[in-house]
Amino acid sequence: MDFAEQLKSSIDIVKVVGEYVRLRRVGTSGRYTGLCPFHQEKTPSFSVNQTRQFYKCFGCGVGGDMIKFVMEIEGMTFWEALKLLAERNGIPLPKRSDYSDAETKLRSALMEMHSIGAQLFQNNLRSPQGAEARAYLERRGVSPETIEQFGLGYADPSGQSLVRRLNEAGFPQDFLDASGLVRRRQEGGGLYDSFRGRLMFPIHNETGKPIAFGGRAMRDDDQPKYLNSPETPIYRKASVLYSLHRAKESMRRLNRGVLVEGYMDVIGTYAAGVHEVVASCGTALTPNQVKAIHRHADSVIVNFDPDTAGANAAERAIPIFLDEGMHVKVVTLESGLDPDEYVKNFGQEAYRAKLEAASGYFHWLADRARTKFDMRTPEGRVDAFKSLLPAVQKITDKLERAAVADDLAGYLGLERGLVLDQLKRAVTDRRAPEARTRVTTQVPAIERILLGAFLGSDRARREILPLLAPQMIDGFSTRDIFEALRHTADLEGAAAFAALESRLTGPAQTLLHEVAAADEISDEQAHFHQAQACLRRLEAGLRKKQMDELKLRVKTAEREGRVREALDWMSELNRLEAAQRAAGIAAE
Repeated sequence: MDFAEQLKSSIDIVKVVGEYVRLRRVGTSGRYTGLCPFHQEKTPSFSVNQTRQFYKCFGCGVGGDMIKFVMEIEGMTFWEALKLLAERNGIPLPKRSDYSDAETKLRSALMEMHSIGAQLFQNNLRSPQGAEARAYLERRGVSPETIEQFGLGYADPSGQSLVRRLNEAGFPQDFLDASGLVRRRQEGGGLYDSFRGRLMFPIHNETGKPIAFGGRAMRDDDQPKYLNSPETPIYRKASVLYSLHRAKESMRRLNRGVLVEGYMDVIGTYAAGVHEVVASCGTALTPNQVKAIHRHADSVIVNFDPDTAGANAAERAIPIFLDEGMHVKVVTLESGLDPDEYVKNFGQEAYRAKLEAASGYFHWLADRARTKFDMRTPEGRVDAFKSLLPAVQKITDKLERAAVADDLAGYLGLERGLVLDQLKRAVTDRRAPEARTRVTTQVPAIERILLGAFLGSDRARREILPLLAPQMIDGFSTRDIFEALRHTADLEGAAAFAALESRLTGPAQTLLHEVAAADEISDEQAHFHQAQACLRRLEAGLRKKQMDELKLRVKTAEREGRVREALDWMSELNRLEAAQRAAGIAAE
């Protein structure tokens, strides 16, 4: 057994996928469903089969084993996915050379370089040269425990500390250039540190490994105030949220996330006990970041800074959450305080009370509209209504739409019927292009049933599969799958499924995933009886075909005067008809 198979036989895919998707068990067949993390949907079409250890989405068509899942959702190479799964589950790794390629080597090196950088910055913060940064954190009320918990650090102003450390570690020049941690001088050659004289915030992937940094300037004349890592092969800004690896457990437990703007907002609120908090990493909120939140919670509270820029950012963020099908609320803190400052001034309980009292996104948007337009004029009220349409048109629930129409009419001084009519039109116009066709392959029922039976019963593969004559499946669109099945008769359970999957590609593999994902029968004996019933039907169909051929031969022999031959064919025909009656199946 190679290492990949060892991993798959040692780890439950439900546990792996459950780290990213909230799964719900369906029935007793070992099947789980959830919202697909690979495309936008409101009704779950994503299925995980615990018995066969694979996943399948009927919405976008993706599917595979746990290794493929980790590769896709983390953007990892095959080796990196193996490494992550092994480390999470305490399984020793084989020699890396067994699974090495150029991309894997680069990404692994970048991960190691960022770990070295994170450790260096932490050591710097503890040293005398980090005194200014420590004093800043103390003024902001950040405790030593929180500093350690978030791995905060300091990049000294020399511009050579990290370059020297990475050179000592032996990383090649092209890897250094790709890291984003160092820069090449325009004149004279040589490298220098990208971050100098800054308080450092390590940015982690969802597994808790550092993949980038944000650096805050310690001096007013050092611009920009915040400097973030560039995009690299291991860091895609549009897909990463600050502190998601810490927040996701609380997000799942509370079924909500709290989105703030800055690193210090996350640190301050987290230290005060609000653990479901995340922030974007120096970018405007993106659909991929929203998907990352939605993997762990159905609702979100947006708590951006109370200034104009923060309000505008919140207004842009709301439609993105609604597109993802999330429930959205908004908190605006009084006194012009950001979340970190509010917690420091009023305490954890006051901040939690604000979160619990958060208003629905519609009321927050309506209040914004009333301040931006002249509500004394019909034109102003209509303009206010139009400004709300991009968000409220996403309401597809009729009752919610009617309630919003009532509120809008009252807020804006418009006639309710007109508002409701406009909302209906906006929803109808929006819904058409979003329609998604369920991805399924058209296959005759008997082929699907028989394939499902063989997948669900080791006994059926051992006892029934050998009885499946080649002539019975000659016309099958799934013939390749059944032929591949013959090579798994001596295997059991998930190992048999994995072996079968490895022999198939393209449409055949897709169909295999569909059939296995849709199967809701948990009893192996029931699968065995299904296989028996299908075999009887196929045998009857084969006999029917043979009988039709014999009838034609009898007629031909009689017409040509070959009486003896006609009698022989008739005898064989009678035998088959008797067998057909005994089987009690009317073949089509």
